[in-house]
Amino acid sequence: MTIKPGTLYLIPCTLGDTEASQVLPQHVINIARTLQHYVVEQAKTARQFLSALKHEQPIQSLHFATLNEHTAASELTDLLAPLLAGHDVGIISEAGCPGIADPGATLVNLAHRKGIRVIPLVGPSSILLALMASGMNGQCFAFHGYLPIAEAERNKTISALETESASRHQTQMFIETPYRNDKLFAALLAQCKPQTQLCVATDVSLASEQIQTRTIAQWKSQPAPQLNKRPSLFLLLANR
Repeated sequence: MTIKPGTLYLIPCTLGDTEASQVLPQHVINIARTLQHYVVEQAKTARQFLSALKHEQPIQSLHFATLNEHTAASELTDLLAPLLAGHDVGIISEAGCPGIADPGATLVNLAHRKGIRVIPLVGPSSILLALMASGMNGQCFAFHGYLPIAEAERNKTISALETESASRHQTQMFIETPYRNDKLFAALLAQCKPQTQLCVATDVSLASEQIQTRTIAQWKSQPAPQLNKRPSLFLLLANR
């Protein structure tokens, strides 16, 4: 007898301590709190998230498998085992949407190759929310993840991204480890042209959210934003 594979649900979670009901539709919450099998970056935070959703079953009875940057490609097939056995599975990122700047994308790709149905669920993505609020070009944009840490290489990358933005009218997006935000902000002000637009989106979707778009010249003329240890996205759009 052939077993029909389960469905792989991509379950967004909150970007911080925001109440889930403020950023997740009810049908997403309903699905998330009825599954028995999950693939997560960290089991501890996934348990906390599901507890907050008031999962229908005791949290200790649920099954959690780990998928993070340390997961070897050879381990991915084992993560699909519950799906191939007919169980529905939910992928939960540490924050936001699975598969977007997230290791869950590798498992989703394998699921497609195995003929497993994949269903993305609606929820907050800091990348898309920041782009929406920036006022920059939302029809041509690129997310680059983390820029180089070494100063010389980082400055070279910033200049290259600014040049590409001007030539393609493309919004350039990137992030930094929160405790290095101030250094990146200072580097952007030092490297970019005065009329290049810079959006800084901090604590997106939280009560402390701050999203501001200014030219580099305008940023230089005012006190620097308080970014230390606060999750932030940086967006650039240069003049043609």
